Amino acid sequence: MAQVQANGITLEYEQHGESGEHLLLVMGLGGQLTDWPDGFIEDLVAAGFQVTVFDNRDIGLSTEFDWEPPSPLKAILKSLLRRPIKAGYTIVDMAADAAALLDALGIESAHVAGMSMGGMIAQQLTIDFPTKVESLTSIMSNPGDGKSGRITGKVMARMARMPEPTRDTAADRSVESFKLWSSQHFDPETHRERSQASVDRSFRPVGTARQTTAIMASPDRTPGLRDVTVPTLVIHGLVDRLVKPSGGIATAEAVMDSTLMMFPDMGHDLPEPRWDDIVGAIRRNADAASR
Repeated sequence: MAQVQANGITLEYEQHGESGEHLLLVMGLGGQLTDWPDGFIEDLVAAGFQVTVFDNRDIGLSTEFDWEPPSPLKAILKSLLRRPIKAGYTIVDMAADAAALLDALGIESAHVAGMSMGGMIAQQLTIDFPTKVESLTSIMSNPGDGKSGRITGKVMARMARMPEPTRDTAADRSVESFKLWSSQHFDPETHRERSQASVDRSFRPVGTARQTTAIMASPDRTPGLRDVTVPTLVIHGLVDRLVKPSGGIATAEAVMDSTLMMFPDMGHDLPEPRWDDIVGAIRRNADAASR
């Protein structure tokens, strides 16, 4: 792992693979670069990619901010009432981080894939820096229109009743949360081990709250997505209860000639039995860029 200065902040990153086409993976809300499954990255390297992963701002070992986010209840109420939310940064800034990371690493352009919030960042990166993105893969995300891909009421209610995580309880809290929105393939013990490793590396619950606020304060990407011309792949799980499947459908509808792939046994997770399908689809989408 290493660090670079990019967009005025410090970003922690890691690269996998000695050669191949550059692929930038963008992690979701509160996730660290260590939350990408090792096997998934290895499969991407085997598919011919040199993979770069990084900690988004406010998470992991990248720059931590200090502005105070609104309480979760206040943020949710403002979101439901479609009222503006004040944030120290938005998805636009986080996309600029990713662009600056590529510049700092001497990567002129790359294939980009992001999941959940990372899909939002990948979308915005493609909109704002079109020459830096060779192909776009948006996984279990939405276009930020405020209508599609919203959390289900039951999951929101369950999450509201969960106590705030501490360093000692964060891994177990993550397991309980993922049980709410993951697929039938979810393995609690594997997830707990990965979560505990991430907690031991860095514990920033307020950073997650700031990222949540950034999502809510960000503009609708739908108009910008209509101008995207690079090969675009949209992947979503049909049993996703955190970002409902309508988010993937709306994203695909916004991008002309995009490919929509939906799995009946995928929730808001990356189920290992689907890695071959997902990696193969990312490879084909990247190949379309060269054509």
